[in-house]
Amino acid sequence: MIDVLVERYFEEPLGAELVMTLTLGAQACFDLHRIAWQGSLLAKDGHRLLCHFHAPDAEAARIGLRQAGADVTGLWAGTVHDAPGPPPTDLAGANVLVERSFDEPVTVEAIQALEDAGSACLQNHRVRFVRTFFSLSGKRMICLYRAPDAESVRLAQHQAGMPMDRVWAFQLVSPADGSSSTPAP
Repeated sequence: MIDVLVERYFEEPLGAELVMTLTLGAQACFDLHRIAWQGSLLAKDGHRLLCHFHAPDAEAARIGLRQAGADVTGLWAGTVHDAPGPPPTDLAGANVLVERSFDEPVTVEAIQALEDAGSACLQNHRVRFVRTFFSLSGKRMICLYRAPDAESVRLAQHQAGMPMDRVWAFQLVSPADGSSSTPAP
């Protein structure tokens, strides 16, 4: 099984309940193609959504999600890298996402070295790294942080010289309990 991410943008904002309903409603397609929903990160404004799945391969995910009616334009396969230390039991503490894209492939280690060099900037703004989703192509990265707010992450990343496309606050919509959880602000 591999990790597959789907990035979506919506003109009309979504709510966590609708994300949960649509995802659970697609379960028959997911089962047929052996896709397991790991959770979704819904922007606080409801316009952006990142969904994480386990699937046999990217094509199985693409077929199953397409059959379920999802737009798979933003689908990519990747790897998951958690913060050093004890493995997180869940992402309940993460609340801000940073999108990064690169013209040329990079390595997780190269970006981690940049982040380590700027760790004082993160600490100064009370920003803590939680998890990275890294594309197999090496050209896309989504990083999750625990922080007071999105602006704290934006400032810390800027001061540390980290590349970033977008920074946004999110709430986790999780299959674990069939409900959504809103992290502390």
